[in-house]
Amino acid sequence: MPSFYVDVAIKLAIGLLSLAIVINISGKGNLAPTSASDQIQNYVLGGIIGGPIYNSSISVLQYSLILIIWCILILVLKWIKTNNLFIKKMLDGGPILIINQGKLVVENCRKAGLNAHDVAFKLRSNNICYVHEVKRAILEQNGQFIIVKYGEQNPKFPIITDGRVQKDVLDVIGKDEAWLEETLQKQGHKNIKDIFLAEYEGGDILVSEY
Repeated sequence: MPSFYVDVAIKLAIGLLSLAIVINISGKGNLAPTSASDQIQNYVLGGIIGGPIYNSSISVLQYSLILIIWCILILVLKWIKTNNLFIKKMLDGGPILIINQGKLVVENCRKAGLNAHDVAFKLRSNNICYVHEVKRAILEQNGQFIIVKYGEQNPKFPIITDGRVQKDVLDVIGKDEAWLEETLQKQGHKNIKDIFLAEYEGGDILVSEY
């Protein structure tokens, strides 16, 4: 019996150490998940630590190998998402425009899996009774519903991240790449790949370069 608790203690220590290492190497995203893939990683980690840790048929060595494989997969996925916009969009999705200028974008509601009841509930949760009261409503990739009423200031939108243009965001704000390139050139930014983050706020672009 004492050996069982020793194994559990060792597995728990290894699990906590692995978690700390992965968080510090890959970033703090899992502490506050902003996408589906981040949340799935947390679910998988809970299964890995919560299941085998009390299973005496799984040795400490086997448990360590499982965690090593998990860590490698997380780091590889992080690298792929950073360097491949298509994969990132496929895994994490992006912001979806639900209401534009007081009108529901029904096609986008269906893409997001929202029915009329869901939209009405989200509006009521924000003390809004009618769709026409909303200037713009956006469903973020983490499921958060961002609502902008008429007369309110628009939130900042990341139109460029890690040197890549976010075309979905441009669609949301009603702009195109030609407008973006022209505006950036006026500000003295010639190469989009040199931009770490560019945010759209009230008609202006706020740029942070590498």
